[in-house]
Amino acid sequence: MSRTRTALLAAMALVAGATGTAFAVDAGAADVAAVPCTVDYKIQNQWSTGFTAAVTITNNSAAKSSWSLKWSYAGNQKVTSGWNAKLSQSGAAVTAANETYNAQLATGGSVSFGLQGSYSGSNAVPATFTLDGVTCNVDGGPGGPTDPPDPGGPSNRVDNPYSGAKVYVNPEWSANAAAEPGGSRIANQPTGVWLDRIAAINGAGGKMGLRAHLDEALRQKGSGELVVQFVIYNLPGRDCSALASNGELKADEIGRYKTDYIDPIKAILADPKYASLRIVTTVEIDSLPNLVTNTGSRPTAVPQCDVMKANGNYVKGVGYALNKLGDVPNVYNYVDAGHHGWIGWDDNFGPTATIMKEAASAEGATVNDVHGFITNTANYSALKENNFTINDTVAGKSVRESKWVDWNRYLDELSYAQAFRNQLVSVGFNSNIGMLIDTSRNGWGGAARPTGPGATTSVDTYVDGGRYDRRFNAGNWCNQSGAGLGERPQAAPAAGIDAYVWMKPPGESDGSSKAIPNDEGKGFDRMCDPTYTGNPRNNNNMSGALPDAPVSGHWFSAQFRQLMQNAYPPLS
Repeated sequence: MSRTRTALLAAMALVAGATGTAFAVDAGAADVAAVPCTVDYKIQNQWSTGFTAAVTITNNSAAKSSWSLKWSYAGNQKVTSGWNAKLSQSGAAVTAANETYNAQLATGGSVSFGLQGSYSGSNAVPATFTLDGVTCNVDGGPGGPTDPPDPGGPSNRVDNPYSGAKVYVNPEWSANAAAEPGGSRIANQPTGVWLDRIAAINGAGGKMGLRAHLDEALRQKGSGELVVQFVIYNLPGRDCSALASNGELKADEIGRYKTDYIDPIKAILADPKYASLRIVTTVEIDSLPNLVTNTGSRPTAVPQCDVMKANGNYVKGVGYALNKLGDVPNVYNYVDAGHHGWIGWDDNFGPTATIMKEAASAEGATVNDVHGFITNTANYSALKENNFTINDTVAGKSVRESKWVDWNRYLDELSYAQAFRNQLVSVGFNSNIGMLIDTSRNGWGGAARPTGPGATTSVDTYVDGGRYDRRFNAGNWCNQSGAGLGERPQAAPAAGIDAYVWMKPPGESDGSSKAIPNDEGKGFDRMCDPTYTGNPRNNNNMSGALPDAPVSGHWFSAQFRQLMQNAYPPLS
């Protein structure tokens, strides 16, 4: 959450104190409507070479069908990008003109846009603004809005966006679910919307784009509060350890990620039309943990992950996304934090939190741009294992010595998420961060669900006989056979947990079980092949994947039916 500080001109405090906008009036004037227009120019983020600013125009004169705002910088500031306005610059002079969707500016109406710029030396606020040639007045404030953002400043965000709110039901996923036998039982559940390529922003293959989802979210919202969930998932060199979810951007295309992917998303989310929505963004799953576990001399290392660690584009990309999206006051950024079967070991746990702090400090981002973290996204790790604890000893051996636990410190997602939250706070994240847990496919119900502990013959019979998670190995991630729907989405279910969510829409494939040509950049991964005997990342176990799966993100009817069959809690 980026924080901003807007100070009022001391000489005008009595006039403007109620609104936060400075009005220049003469001593005898009391009617601020006599001022033809006001401009509120706020520096939202500033670093050594650049800044972002938010600009709000209020029109107090006749209604306008189009508008053009002009100003000049006193220093060497250069506008590098903008949103919700067409920005151009000649020398020090800048012009911001309306887009087609915000051209109308009623009497008493306001319009907002934003920009990013570069500078060196000082970054003074422009002294004069003109709207269609008429001089307006700007809120400068003592010290000016060039002061760095105040991390303790005000924010419109609530502590937990899910509390007291409905959550958006994607009509496209809902239709797929309802078309399956028995699917109407869950077709009204909220799921995440995946923006997994640039074309998804405007809609591809007949699917709804970002604006269409936001417009539908406004319709579903009614007079109450509503959360709408988006997965930001298109880093350069995406998913360096898994071919099934490789993306469209090459390892070095960080510039394109910024300008063609994040900037357009930010521009749409920042549209004042959507200011009443609570927008949750899950930022770049499966990226930062890969830099810890799958690089260097580890047996799980993958050459492409070494490339991404060396070029820094995962860290830069996540930082840039957090910075840009965090500038939108009603956006709540949650960073992906892997899952217990990936990060729960001592040599992964601390370093992963550290690299997340590094990303949250890159490209102009700060920890204030992070509202929380999400675990188990698109994964299968059980929420809570009830039949044994990490401290149990059987036949003289600790549960941690079992083949399944393999010295991990955590058995399940709830214990991991709560502990990792504390670790994140210890490295510098805000103490009020909340966690999300994806429970879309971690129910593990049905006839195979154990009803009590396993036999105490050995630590392995004890753990294997009692565990709910029936995978061959916790490193298995693709279309797992026997999985079931988990806990239904709900707000504030446990201490430190903002919500259980279905961020991965149940029934959407993790990857294809054989090579399938596609224009989405998604490769074939042997972990999606049910005949695959494994690799060091799953301790050379069988993949456990279902056969005949389509490419990732496409509807997989057989999986969806199995998820319903094995749901826990069961479907009625």
